[in-house]
Amino acid sequence: MKIIARNRKARFNYHILETFEAGLALKGSEVKSLREGRASLAEGFARIEDGEITLYGLHIGPYSHLGHESQEPERPRRLLLHKREIKRLAGKVSEKGLTLIPLALYFNRRGFAKVELGLARGKTLYDKREAIKKRTAQREMERALAAKRKGG
Repeated sequence: MKIIARNRKARFNYHILETFEAGLALKGSEVKSLREGRASLAEGFARIEDGEITLYGLHIGPYSHLGHESQEPERPRRLLLHKREIKRLAGKVSEKGLTLIPLALYFNRRGFAKVELGLARGKTLYDKREAIKKRTAQREMERALAAKRKGG
């Protein structure tokens, strides 16, 4: 599995309740661009419309060897899931405050581009502060242990 892009802020801004793997409907030049690592998930989100899931905000930069033909870097892209999975997700997203956020973009073992979607609920400012406190405390503990090992 070759990871192309990660949405690093997703786990900070959202509580991830479940994760799903979905395929992406892409053009050939977009696949080549992904193989070069030209992608960003930072502003991405997914919506369920007319029985299909569409990913918005995924930026795929232009392929370097593309001639005169141009591609739109942030066009909406269709996600490929089974109908029963889409219906199940639609029921969950209709709950108050839940959304679909892309967590990672990667090529699986067979070479297909996949996106890891997270069913997420937004965090409050308080939750974010707690996460920062925990991360800082953990970092300080690791530093203290490393200093103890080095000195002792």
